[in-house]
Amino acid sequence: KGTWRPDGMAGAQVVDMGYQRDSYKLRTLVSNTTDWINGGAGARFSAFNGNTELNSLSAQATWRLAPEWKTTLGGRLEQWRAFEGTVSNAASTLPFGERKEMHFSPKAAIAFQASPQWALKASLGRAVRMPTVAELYQGSSSTGVIVNNDPNLKPEKSWTSELTAERDLGNGVLRATLFHEDTRDALYSQTNVAASTNVTTIQNVDQIRTTGLELAYQANDVGLRGLDLMSSLTYADSTIVRNDKFPDSVGKWQPRVPKWRANFLASYHPDDKWTYTFGARYSGKQYGTLDNSDLNGATYTGVSSYFVTDVRVRYQATKRWTASFGIDNLNNAKYWAYHPYTQRTLVAELKLDL
Repeated sequence: KGTWRPDGMAGAQVVDMGYQRDSYKLRTLVSNTTDWINGGAGARFSAFNGNTELNSLSAQATWRLAPEWKTTLGGRLEQWRAFEGTVSNAASTLPFGERKEMHFSPKAAIAFQASPQWALKASLGRAVRMPTVAELYQGSSSTGVIVNNDPNLKPEKSWTSELTAERDLGNGVLRATLFHEDTRDALYSQTNVAASTNVTTIQNVDQIRTTGLELAYQANDVGLRGLDLMSSLTYADSTIVRNDKFPDSVGKWQPRVPKWRANFLASYHPDDKWTYTFGARYSGKQYGTLDNSDLNGATYTGVSSYFVTDVRVRYQATKRWTASFGIDNLNNAKYWAYHPYTQRTLVAELKLDL
């Protein structure tokens, strides 16, 4: 990745370009054994293999159209390949066909400095997430047929837009952002009730739509010298619009997206030695299933709401030595995300910078 600052290029000030390559392999072998504790591996019971690779080029250019206006245009070109995929049981191996796809994701942003205190921004962009090797190849076969994984999974595609207003407060910034996202073919584990047999595996959810508003505030020396504050409050309406394979999920909330989320962080550093920090986090009710059938989130496999506070004290003894002590989950909240989160925890640290 690199940045280029051309002179006299139609008003362009900065051009960023980059290349990315990702390569993944899945190699899973499950073997029979006569003793599940101490026995060695015997004959093959099942196996899953496959590879994916992604090569992408990205570029963006930023222009200063006028003293008050700035715009950014860019795009990402991706070439994805899935190959050498197989799924095996004890008796046979079934191959997957090779897949090659190419996708282009554009983006655009514009900013307007309406006054010394007010800035307005707008952005629009597209993102594509290809299936992982596990999502494509982790499955099983029965009587010579692949039964619970889909080698033809579509990539997840999203269009995201934002409108932002920022107010310069002198010692901080107040921001309001309205956002909207439309996602097609989202990748989720679900039961395909439209099939002849109810198959549960990674599948494409046809359409999910999210609209929300975020308010954020950040300021230094609030009320007294050395007190810094950061906070945010987010509301999101995220619902499943269409899902032909699992109609009971239509109109329900997207998993793991709460309606309300809030964060607060206060940091007080009266001198260059001591720093005192207090943080609080809140998340409203969440669901872990597409049809929102997991009504009790405060239990194993559930996803619960939570309010958690943390405190920390940091002492800069010398230029190189730092000591800190803190308590995570100070209020000892009991909350879940499939498994229980850690309750009240004491943390101590002694750090030497070489």
